[in-house]
Amino acid sequence: MSNEELTLIESVCILKRLRKRQYLLHEGEIWKYNAFICTGFLKTFSIDQHGKEHIMNFSPENYWTGDRESLLQGTPSKYNIDAIENSEVILIKQEDFTMLCNEIPTLNDLVNKVLQKSFVVSQNRIHANISFSAEEKYQNFIQTYPMLINRIPQHMIASYIGITPETLTRIRKSILKK
Repeated sequence: MSNEELTLIESVCILKRLRKRQYLLHEGEIWKYNAFICTGFLKTFSIDQHGKEHIMNFSPENYWTGDRESLLQGTPSKYNIDAIENSEVILIKQEDFTMLCNEIPTLNDLVNKVLQKSFVVSQNRIHANISFSAEEKYQNFIQTYPMLINRIPQHMIASYIGITPETLTRIRKSILKK
């Protein structure tokens, strides 16, 4: 990208610092940004009627996060996003993001590649959730996200792959015995 393009991008960026456990988005709010994680680690989750947390997504540094449905449709979010670690996030309002993609073809191409990759990741996750055993889900998580395994508490991994923490403990013990 040219210096002018980088200057244009910088002109619309908002830097947000989050402390561990600080929320970027609360359920019920309307999400208005594209958010890029510079440093740290965030999770997107919902809480069911029984108070159980369901993690939809993890976002470490160099990932994007947000609620696309709320952003694109202007509806209240079903999700919460909070920091697992102290984090720095760049926020870009949707109208500014659209302008950047229109003005900077390289950025638009990058955004399309990221969206395509995200779609494939979501498709693979759905397949794993409906087709794999609990142990296979955990093994798949380890293979897919080896860099995250030591950054995430075990109960969060269990929530993400859709099993109980107790089941995950049994699976991990079983794997260690092999």
